[in-house]
Amino acid sequence: MNTMTLWHITGWEFAALASAALLVGFSKTAVSGANTVSLAIFAAVLPARASTGVLLPILIVGDVLAVLTYRRHAHWPTLWRLFPAVAAGVVFGTLFLVWADDGVVRTSIGAILLLMAGVTMWRRRTAETAEEPDAVVTRSGRVKARSYGVLGGFTTMVANAGGPVMSMYLLSAGFRKLGFLGTSAFFFLIVNVSKVPFSVGLGLIDGHSLLLDAALAAFVVPGAFLGKWAVNRINQRLFEQLVIAATIVGGLQLLLR
Repeated sequence: MNTMTLWHITGWEFAALASAALLVGFSKTAVSGANTVSLAIFAAVLPARASTGVLLPILIVGDVLAVLTYRRHAHWPTLWRLFPAVAAGVVFGTLFLVWADDGVVRTSIGAILLLMAGVTMWRRRTAETAEEPDAVVTRSGRVKARSYGVLGGFTTMVANAGGPVMSMYLLSAGFRKLGFLGTSAFFFLIVNVSKVPFSVGLGLIDGHSLLLDAALAAFVVPGAFLGKWAVNRINQRLFEQLVIAATIVGGLQLLLR
């Protein structure tokens, strides 16, 4: 029995999932947050809760490719500040998934994404100079890291939608393009791998989902190469605008579905 029969999906639906997988690769190496479109496609083709389990291994493939591409540009002090708060957010998100239905999940995350995008745009308009990445050592920087970390852990656990939240944090902390991509690459590889046991425990990842992942993973690779080619042709200002735009689109998709 083939993968498409197991999931009762048509050829057109598989093509949509393949396109979404390609976009995952592109977002991981070019415009972080753009994979919220992939999230929406997966949720439209597959059952909403099950789609998060299918998408997670695809995201991990993209994370590995992003780490291989930008491993020299990660800012580890920021990562170490974020991880404890993210762990708390993942646990909270797991508990939330036990009782929340799809409608509550979508509405909550969509509202959070739009709020984060609005705060970031306001901060960047009012600040004369961007903060340096090492601002995480200040008291306000620690508070901000913890707040975004909990939100990022929560949203990535319940809907694989942590990318836009962390994108808003990294932009607000003043990261330049390569530092942004390198830091987010390691962040999401570690966080997404840590989510696997939770997803298995919730029944979101099983043999059927892994079969579909095996068929879709190959489409992530060309997307990653396309992103690597594109990022060298995008200036910093356009890069930030694209990240914010992708976040707003993702938030609206979740709210309006």
